[in-house]
Amino acid sequence: MKKIIHNLRQQPEDTRRHILHILTFLFALLFFSIWVYTLGENLGGEETRAEVKNDLKPFSVLKDNIIDGYKSIGGEQ
Repeated sequence: MKKIIHNLRQQPEDTRRHILHILTFLFALLFFSIWVYTLGENLGGEETRAEVKNDLKPFSVLKDNIIDGYKSIGGEQ
């Protein structure tokens, strides 16, 4: 590890920045892949689907109220 660090310190600044950008991108890609994989497992259960459906009910009521209000203002019913 010390040899790698010593070798990196000997490189020009542009090369070190390129290595930094590549490593940052690779770690972000790795973390994003892990997140997507675990997200699929967490949202796949029946309990989660039921909770999401229950959580969205107030928003559908709000949407219906907004649509009804818009129609009453526009004269459509």
